[in-house]
Amino acid sequence: MADTVNELDIGGDDSVEEIVISDGEDLAEIKKENGNQLYKQKKYHQAIPYYTEAIELCPDSAAYFGNRSACYMMLHKYKEALDDARKSVALDPSFVKGYIRVAKCSLALGDITAAQSALSAVRELDPTNSSVEAEEKKIEIIQRFEEEANKAYNKGDYRKVVFCMDRLLEQVPCTRFKIKRAECLAFLGRYQEAQEVANDILHVDIQNPDAIYVRGMCLYYQDNVDRAFTHFQHVLRLSPDHHKAMEIYKRAKNLKQKKEEGNEAFKAGRFQEAYNLYTQSLKIDPHNISTNAKLYFNRATVCSKLGRQNEAVTDCSSALELDPNYLKALLRRAKCYMDLGEYEDAVRDYENAFKMDKSRENKRLLQEAKLALKKSKRKDYYKILGIDRNASTDDIKKAYRKRALVHHPDRHANASDGEKKEQERKFKEVGEAYGILSDPKKRARYDNGQDLEDMDGMSSDIDPTTVFQAFFGEQYNFGGGGFTFQFG
Repeated sequence: MADTVNELDIGGDDSVEEIVISDGEDLAEIKKENGNQLYKQKKYHQAIPYYTEAIELCPDSAAYFGNRSACYMMLHKYKEALDDARKSVALDPSFVKGYIRVAKCSLALGDITAAQSALSAVRELDPTNSSVEAEEKKIEIIQRFEEEANKAYNKGDYRKVVFCMDRLLEQVPCTRFKIKRAECLAFLGRYQEAQEVANDILHVDIQNPDAIYVRGMCLYYQDNVDRAFTHFQHVLRLSPDHHKAMEIYKRAKNLKQKKEEGNEAFKAGRFQEAYNLYTQSLKIDPHNISTNAKLYFNRATVCSKLGRQNEAVTDCSSALELDPNYLKALLRRAKCYMDLGEYEDAVRDYENAFKMDKSRENKRLLQEAKLALKKSKRKDYYKILGIDRNASTDDIKKAYRKRALVHHPDRHANASDGEKKEQERKFKEVGEAYGILSDPKKRARYDNGQDLEDMDGMSSDIDPTTVFQAFFGEQYNFGGGGFTFQFG
């Protein structure tokens, strides 16, 4: 441009204008060179002001816009870079580097159509340009994985989506792909990773509604509902038509309301109503792992109140599947197992609970469960005699008299060999039961869960015939047949 001016034969004041213009172009070149030096040193933030000053001095230079576009690209500011790249090719339609930058920025922003159009322009201007083939290959990969990702997303296969997004981000640093990846990480419960992605995006674009939406998702799924509401409201202020933010905001409010209604019904003792409300709440958002785990626990508590222990166990198990470290659910399930007499399962849960929280209370519960398990594996002498645990001494004697006469081997002399052996076994057990429960000290030790082997060897050495003889005397007449047997 300076050469053109110098060719003009203009005198007078116009000569001053010629000098000013020439000086402006020279100064612009100096600014550009300063920017280039900083660019080479990777000081992109410092380089941009120099390019901007060069552009202000010579706003018709495609090269200056191209240089600033390259600098914005290094800072991942692809919108600004794309604007400058488009201005550069508008000023110079033959500027190949400008079209390549348009293609790269369009891909980074997820606009494949614009990228393809820019690459077509490069092919026309420079058919042998090696950048075209490389960028077109990227486009093929992007189209393939984006199609796979969309199918997986619609099926709820979020792991596949994350995999596809990782492949896409290997090709281009597209914010749209980063957002999709972060959203699916949140669906998978990988909240820390999702938040890190969103924060990185917000560091560059503080008002990015999609990144704010992802942060809101993470807060909501971690049961930080009030802060999540603030994020969703912010998104809708920035982008009133943000469909995903609007939907999750509605679900979050509905879930909070139903859960609170269930809690109120429970506190008021309306257990069946609370059960129904918690059931309705569990259908609202299957992705909210944290809240759903609590809902399952709450419903398990209701089931226990209603005496539906098996259902309570199932709900506690569901809560623990969602949150394996949910101590309250583990303790609730252990208590249900105790109530159901499933002591081995109770011991296992209490052991795990004690590993998670070595409190004195959890230690006590574990010891009680182990004692109950120990008792359950012994012979139940109360059951053998057909009496309850509060039976009196007279009750024990009466029960022994009745059971001993029923099972005495001589009464079954004509039975089959198998039946004889069965009656002999029962007769012996009846004698053992009476020998232990009729002795106050032995009964107390038995009730406390002490091993039978520790009871002075009496339990295993009791002779049922001796017990019977001591109880009934030397002889006893069985039934109306007049048969009298006598102990030897």
